[in-house]
Amino acid sequence: MWRSRWDAGVLKAEALALLPCGLGMAFSQSHVMAARRHQHSRLMVEVDEYSSNPTQAFTFYNINQGRFQPPHVQMVDPVPHDAPKPPGYTRFVCVSDTHSRTDPIQMPYGDVLIHAGDFTELGLPSEVKKFNEWLGSLPYEYKVVVAGNHELTFDQEFMADLIKQDFYYFPSVSKLKPENYENVQSLLTNCIYLQDAEVTVRGFRIYGSPWQPWFYGWGFNLPRGQALLEKWNLIPEGVDILITHGPPLGFLDWVPKKMQRVGCVELLNTVQRRVQPRLHVFGHIHEGYGVMADGTTTYVNASVCTVNYQPVNPPIVIDLPTPRNS
Repeated sequence: MWRSRWDAGVLKAEALALLPCGLGMAFSQSHVMAARRHQHSRLMVEVDEYSSNPTQAFTFYNINQGRFQPPHVQMVDPVPHDAPKPPGYTRFVCVSDTHSRTDPIQMPYGDVLIHAGDFTELGLPSEVKKFNEWLGSLPYEYKVVVAGNHELTFDQEFMADLIKQDFYYFPSVSKLKPENYENVQSLLTNCIYLQDAEVTVRGFRIYGSPWQPWFYGWGFNLPRGQALLEKWNLIPEGVDILITHGPPLGFLDWVPKKMQRVGCVELLNTVQRRVQPRLHVFGHIHEGYGVMADGTTTYVNASVCTVNYQPVNPPIVIDLPTPRNS
């Protein structure tokens, strides 16, 4: 659920800007976008009443609002790898869930690589080093990476709890000494690693976060509802590109084997009602590979591995106009 506080002055400015030519000439498109951003900066996302049951939430919002049906959403064909990049654009190459299986991947031309997490099997330092070497072999100008639930050693609270347990749920990880994983992020020398953090690349504001709803007790798991919403509340307004490991509800989050939607309702409401990025890249749900759009945001599930952990899904290419101030 969300609560809005509308500013009459902002609404008036946007209304004038949308008048026929000659009546609203004092307002440019940038004025309209600024007004809209100001509107949405005053939106507050709250825990959804269907938060704990995403499949029920999907059904409710689809029946009552048509929220996940055309024309509100549509499937999108990604840019062909051999298509020329338009002048004045930045080409993003999106991957996720490579799970230490990068050798067969044919990486296309691009400017910025985005990896949405699960680049290892367990987050072992040896796996992280191998991934970093692969990153170093790639020619992209920038490489931006977030962790996923498989990067166990990147979740310090998870590791602290794991080594206290009497049983070895993850034997190879639980045997690690703290000095071997406490600074595991420092092994990623060939990329920009984001963990609830932001970076500006080529004029694009990019924010990355590893969290996702509880998933069989792996890393960066949080209960649905308030705990996850507190993480999404950290996402600043005005972000152009959002990278999360898990998907929002209704966008490339369907698990056929379980006949369930597993995306996060609070993440969906944060993306659509408050942040409204141009691009949202994620993975986690291998079955959801593909691209969708809602008219404001393009959603990319960039999972390279299939549900059987075969790295056969090609990287997804997205072209965005480079901001003029870059």
